[in-house]
Amino acid sequence: MATAGTGKVIMALDQGTTSCRTLLFGRRGEVVGRAQREFPQHYPQPGWVEHQLLEIWQAQWATVQDALREARLKPGDVHAIGIANQRETTALWDRKTGAPVGPAIVWQCRRTADRCELIRQRGDEPWLRKKTGLVADAYFSATKLAWLLDQIPGARQRAERGELAFGTIDSWLVWQLTGGALHVTDPSNASRTLLYDLRSQDWGPDLVSYFNIPPSVLPEIVPTSGVMGQTAEQVFGARVPIASAIGDQQAALFGQGCFTPGTLKNTYGTGCFLLMNTGETPVPSQAGLITSAAWKLGESTQHILEGSIFIGGAVVQWLRDGLLLIRSAQETEALATSVPDTGGVHLVPAFVGLGAPYWNPEARGAVLGITRGTSRAHVVRAALESIAFQSAEMVHLMVDEVGQSPPTLRVDGGATANNFLCQFQADLVGVPVERPRLLETTAAGAAYLAGLATGFWGGLDEIGTLRQVERVFDPTQDAGWREEKLFQWKKAVQRVLL
Repeated sequence: MATAGTGKVIMALDQGTTSCRTLLFGRRGEVVGRAQREFPQHYPQPGWVEHQLLEIWQAQWATVQDALREARLKPGDVHAIGIANQRETTALWDRKTGAPVGPAIVWQCRRTADRCELIRQRGDEPWLRKKTGLVADAYFSATKLAWLLDQIPGARQRAERGELAFGTIDSWLVWQLTGGALHVTDPSNASRTLLYDLRSQDWGPDLVSYFNIPPSVLPEIVPTSGVMGQTAEQVFGARVPIASAIGDQQAALFGQGCFTPGTLKNTYGTGCFLLMNTGETPVPSQAGLITSAAWKLGESTQHILEGSIFIGGAVVQWLRDGLLLIRSAQETEALATSVPDTGGVHLVPAFVGLGAPYWNPEARGAVLGITRGTSRAHVVRAALESIAFQSAEMVHLMVDEVGQSPPTLRVDGGATANNFLCQFQADLVGVPVERPRLLETTAAGAAYLAGLATGFWGGLDEIGTLRQVERVFDPTQDAGWREEKLFQWKKAVQRVLL
């Protein structure tokens, strides 16, 4: 077993959908270095989204160097590394050379929607849901992996000979950092593939067979927090323990201190991801939510209920880059508050279909209720409200599923810098919204898990003291207002369902 590091900082690699970041954390949880690089997005056909694995690695590695340079630290000053990653995005590479085999198929990609529709038509979705906690949707990895194996010439034959490795992006980064020595993933990522059995907490042989996946391509499942190996000195410049790997949304849940059942967070990134800690027992959903592993610490695996919203902050990017209505996201708050309401406008951002609870890949976005008096400010406000509406719908479904209301909604992600959005969210969910001082809770969660595994921090109690709340947004509207607003939103959503 690799030994714990002796350095001064924990390094967190936060590999997201549109950018890679590296943050360095000191013992008080303070950020002493950070760097970010965007990387290219590829859209070969409508509804298809791809990344190039080498572009991800190059961007991530550049941020490692940039963050160390900013902090004036060397690789040997790193005590341990934690990894948080975009989930479900599917990678395939050559075990011997590390060369990518085809593109990485991104979680947003809808190319396998037809395959998922066939699964539903055959009546197999209830069985899949019971085994995996997930629904038959192109969002998850199994159909993406099957597509790569079937569509790339020779890939299936090579996989069956044991020559190829599959992984989500955590597996790819660990492979790179260790010079190809480790092929691993953790339960939080494995449970997003449709190949992981929630009860056995391992790859399900019947699931692997159902999707016709050669078992040899699968990574080993290791605990979320634990020293799984060390970086290769020729790659990283020092031998440093890799001590956590976790899907980005579960990382944010941990970074927000949601260690106990019933605690709830929402991350406002490219999409929005609302997660509730449900404890050691998986809670099946009857309302279109999904059930997954949260993390594994020692022998204990925590679970989550999740509402996955495909388009959150990306709607603001669309206002900026697609419609040219704004020059920067920072303009949206002033524009939204310059009008008393949306003037009856609803924007439903179903750009890549709708996720929970509808799981409709054919839905497409719409701006409804436009009149001659509709202005740029009304559309911008409707876009921000759409983020909060989608999230509020998930909160209310979760409350119904578990039978209790959370004391607060803890929020993070770039869009939460928008005070209008946070206040509107509090009004819609009817509980206080807590915004932390450190918005990079995804990176913090990965760092905390790595620090726990290596003795950098003493335990969950100490980790809990590191989180600081910057502002609380208390609800200002009554239940009647909330019900009417959500009723009108659901009417708008029904207009885009195909």
